[in-house]
Order: sequence, then structure tokens, then C-alpha cells
Amino acid sequence: MDPHPGVPVLLVGIDGSDTSLRAGAYAGGMAVRLHARLVCLYVRTYTIAGGAGVAAVPSIQQAQDEISTELREMVESQSVRLGVRAEFVERMGNPFSEIVKLADELPADAVIVGASTKAGHRFVGSLAVHLVRASRWPITVVP
Repeated sequence: MDPHPGVPVLLVGIDGSDTSLRAGAYAGGMAVRLHARLVCLYVRTYTIAGGAGVAAVPSIQQAQDEISTELREMVESQSVRLGVRAEFVERMGNPFSEIVKLADELPADAVIVGASTKAGHRFVGSLAVHLVRASRWPITVVP
């Protein structure tokens, strides 16, 4: 049960990339304008699935630890600066699945993500495209 009924909930996916940070800034501004609660989600991806050898796992996990710490600190400092009620959530798994799960759990009124910068996503489909196809919430894709 939402402790603040009637307050919109915005979910933004952040991973440290330039587009996700722009999405976070956009979501922060939107949260200010709407007097909304902002939930910032960082999803750690499975390390070996990307083709990395077992020996690379500790360094990948360390990099993800550093990204998580930086993002958490950024969310905390910027939410105070903006006067927005924000929280940082970290999960492990597939970014699409985890965004969908958390958006349903909250429940989110809107989902904001950064556009993919990978060329192959123009042909195969990006996270944003998959979220739009799920069509459960308004999706904003920030370039």
C-alpha cells in the first residue's frame, strides 16, 4: 500500500551511461513539476552471460559496485538539491524484466529510460522499444 496516496510515482532506469543520466535528470525535473516520488533503478546484469571469462567476474563485480555507489550518491545528493522524494533501488538480472517487475510493484505512473546508443539496437530492438511494446505505462525515452 502506498504511504502517500495520490502522489505520482516515476520510475527511471539508470546505469551510468550518458543517456541514462540524462533520463535521470529529466525524471528529476518531472518529479519536481508533478510533486512526484522518484524511484531510480540500477540493474546489475549477469556477468558471465556477456561472454566474459570466469577470471573477469571479480573485476566486473567491482566495476558494478563502483557504479552502484556513484549512482546512489548522485540520487541522494540531487534529490536533496531538487527537494524531491527519491529513492535508489538496486536489483540483479535483466534490465527489461527488472524494470517491468518494479514498475508493477510500485505501481509506477510512468517509466523513463535513456535511448540506446548501440547501433545494433536499431535492428534488433532496445530496452526502450521492449518497454514501449509492453505498453503498461507511459514510457519516455530520453535521447
